[in-house]
Amino acid sequence: METMPHILVVDDDREIRALLAGYLGRNGCRVSLAGEGRQMREVMEASRIDLVVLDLMMPGEDGLSLCRSLRGSGNRTPVIMLTARGEPVDRIVGLEMGADDYLPKPFEPRELLARIRSVLRRAQALPTNLTTPGARCFRFEGWVLAVETRQLTSPDGVLVPLSGAEFRLLNAFLTHPGRVLNRDQLMDLTKGRDADPFDRSIDLQVSRLRTRLGEDARSPRLIKTVRSEGYVFAVPVDSEGD
Repeated sequence: METMPHILVVDDDREIRALLAGYLGRNGCRVSLAGEGRQMREVMEASRIDLVVLDLMMPGEDGLSLCRSLRGSGNRTPVIMLTARGEPVDRIVGLEMGADDYLPKPFEPRELLARIRSVLRRAQALPTNLTTPGARCFRFEGWVLAVETRQLTSPDGVLVPLSGAEFRLLNAFLTHPGRVLNRDQLMDLTKGRDADPFDRSIDLQVSRLRTRLGEDARSPRLIKTVRSEGYVFAVPVDSEGD
């Protein structure tokens, strides 16, 4: 990543766009602006974007639809979602659509900047910390995880969207199949304790990942709970290198 990260702010409020352009620009960021989804796509096609700050409540395509569209196309650019609605259900839906962080309005630009830096650090550190050297693809029980694109494909060929936290957790399991990992180890592997702005428990993250994998919560086959110890990825995993 370049020294100056390129941030795309997508918000239909012109004053907020101007405020963030000025503040982020004064704090070491290159900033592009978009007022709606079409402009967002045009900017992302024309430039390399390191992170998207995306408003949830916009006319036409809202932030959830745009985030879902990005993830469905395999685009893993980090997304921080902004919204005037701060209920927990909105945060959860945003995460399920693939957002990496969530900040309710009104907010302090300083807090947004801190979250941007945190998400970018995680994105930069991910390949070094989690990817098995030379591994570009993992296969298990008919599933395929492409590491470079972070795309998960189901046995019937459907692309399953993963949030950043879900990808990191699945990648941690796939690089350590058959090994019991306790919660602290999983937090370290996924950078959750140090850098995840939501700091959600590993148990909740595992539950969501199981849902993505179509697991029966009462009798999971892939990610098994080891009582008083942690979790284990319990099926064989094949990896493909370069």
